[in-house]
Amino acid sequence: MKHLSDLNVSGKKVLVRADLNVPVNEQLAITDANRIKQFLPTLEYLLEKGATPIIMSHFGRPGGKRVPEASLKPVADKISELIKKDVTLATDCIGSEVQELAKNLETGQILLLENLRFHNGEKDNDNAFARELASLGEVYVNDAFATAHRAHASVVGIPALLSEKAPGLLMQKELDYYNKALVDPKRPLCVILGGAKVSSKLEALINLADKADKVIIGGAMANTFIAAQGFQMGRSLYEAELFPKVLELMGTLARRGCQLYLPVDFVVAPQLKNDGFSRAVTAQEVPADMMALDIGPATVTLYSEAIQSAETIVWNGPMGAFELEEYSKGTTSMVEHVASSHALTVVGGGDTDAAIHQMELDHKFDYISTGGGAFLALLEGKPLPAMRALD
Repeated sequence: MKHLSDLNVSGKKVLVRADLNVPVNEQLAITDANRIKQFLPTLEYLLEKGATPIIMSHFGRPGGKRVPEASLKPVADKISELIKKDVTLATDCIGSEVQELAKNLETGQILLLENLRFHNGEKDNDNAFARELASLGEVYVNDAFATAHRAHASVVGIPALLSEKAPGLLMQKELDYYNKALVDPKRPLCVILGGAKVSSKLEALINLADKADKVIIGGAMANTFIAAQGFQMGRSLYEAELFPKVLELMGTLARRGCQLYLPVDFVVAPQLKNDGFSRAVTAQEVPADMMALDIGPATVTLYSEAIQSAETIVWNGPMGAFELEEYSKGTTSMVEHVASSHALTVVGGGDTDAAIHQMELDHKFDYISTGGGAFLALLEGKPLPAMRALD
């Protein structure tokens, strides 16, 4: 795979797939411009090298229809504001008007195509749609890691039609940290997995069983592991149908000498509410009328000690229902402990990222991935369609 620096982009129109799907409020004002800011180094690099960038992105879920509130207009305005340079927003992403607009661009001008998902051809990877997009430029750059696991037209269709192609600086950074964390990590490698369901991360667990030296489980995922061993979990969320696979996985980890860490206590409550009725109980004593909603204080201590010797830490998923203050301590404590560790720290997953940014500790982590589903696909060991298309 080529690097961006391998491409000759001077004087050329460069099609850039970015992930500019940022959150907006009811007034369509951007509430978090982080994804745009993460993309700017690639855009600035192309401009410095004398390219004419034609940017593509999706925005929201318009379902293949033109929806005014899903227009990229706020994004065009924000990019223009941040780089102090005019950004032209096309009225569409394909069609004769867009073709003419792209044709008449001068070197250094920036064109942002309208929302790709206004057309079903994007998600369907329609060949005609991809060809029309590809005809707008001479070089292709993919800087949208968050969509790297999706075989969409702008991700795999266009690069199949253009020979000059490479990942952008953000995409390259994601791949570099993946290699540092999971392909050739400094050991011990500690993987922390949380979230609601084992089923959503079972493939990741199976793949990581061959790579990790330590695996720490939190969130409702941990309930399934505890219940599979025959312990009462009350009204807690767990997946009984996965008991055989979970027990098999525990055996695999044990035979490999990989240390598996499970909660020794939980914060339980009768319902998922901030009502002051929560309390800590041991993992063996969850009351029949209660549900486990966070890891307990003893588990926080156990987990914090487990990560101290790690040289590489990969984390995906919160330790409990952290969106409610009463059940946030497990996640926030882990954020603090991982942030203060001496290990290389790589984090992925929207909920985990949210907790870290909420605590304003993102500067303490080596890398926070921009892709939820794509990051999980890497943990599962699956090839990403975007990477195959660039190879």
